[in-house]
Amino acid sequence: MNQKGKRVGIVGAGNVGATVAYSLAMQGSCHEIILRDNKVDVAKGKALDMSQAAAAIRSHTVVTVAEDMSELTDCDVVVVTAGSPRLPGMSRDDLLMTNAKITKEVAKGIAKYSPNAIIIMVSNPLDAMTYVAMKESGFDRSRVIGMAGILDSSRMASFIQEKLGYGGGQIRASVMGGHGDDMVPLPRYSTVAGVPLSDLLSPEEIDEVVERTRHGGAEIVSYLKTGSAYYAPAKSTAIMVDAILKDTKQIHPCAVYLDGEYGYRDVVSGVPVMLGANGAEKIIEVTLNEKEQAMFKKSCDSVYKLIKTLNENNFFGE
Repeated sequence: MNQKGKRVGIVGAGNVGATVAYSLAMQGSCHEIILRDNKVDVAKGKALDMSQAAAAIRSHTVVTVAEDMSELTDCDVVVVTAGSPRLPGMSRDDLLMTNAKITKEVAKGIAKYSPNAIIIMVSNPLDAMTYVAMKESGFDRSRVIGMAGILDSSRMASFIQEKLGYGGGQIRASVMGGHGDDMVPLPRYSTVAGVPLSDLLSPEEIDEVVERTRHGGAEIVSYLKTGSAYYAPAKSTAIMVDAILKDTKQIHPCAVYLDGEYGYRDVVSGVPVMLGANGAEKIIEVTLNEKEQAMFKKSCDSVYKLIKTLNENNFFGE
């Protein structure tokens, strides 16, 4: 940790990035939050507003702005939300090349100016961007983690609560796999106050929850029209930052590079990991039945395709 106290960098001060910063400032998780955005004045306005909000609750957190990547120095964690947003009718894959170029530039900057940081990727397509950030930063896989599983699990939990009409705050939903239409919701590992979901909902109701979870992001986009979700993605990201800064060793589903776990290599997918001061300190391998294994394979295959597209465009050779 740097001598000035804990410092979090956030690259991309749009809706998600700014809401992550606000969440962290309200939690008092760190001493300094540094916003980096191409729209420097907008970032400055948001930073002032958040610093004043922190002062209102007597939090010690200050929010500042990096006008250039070179000012994003000595961060303990850097959250990357920069990239082109997903618009109605646009698949996450449409974003691939555009956001891969942005991620490459950002990852190289982080490696240069905050070489000891842990990177949390939020930009879509999430799993492929986590892969790009790891390759381009040169960081160990434990230090480049994608935020998706906490968000998808919280969406599933919210839909379970809506379906049941009770159990709020006691629902533990579990989702693995890629962040997108091929995610792998795991009803078998989902409980309400320890009671298995299958004892509370019919198979048909569980299927409805699973389908709605898969398209949870698209459902919000369809209502907002001009943007995508940001409150739940930002809070999910802040939970990860908090677990790392406080070294909690808690288990959360996150997107990480697999090197033999679950039988996959050279791909990023969402799996349960133990988060601590060193990032994804341990990958937890849960037992999957045949149906779940098939879904997980489909999920990994769709990420392999994105990585293949990047390779075919000589993306990593430039």
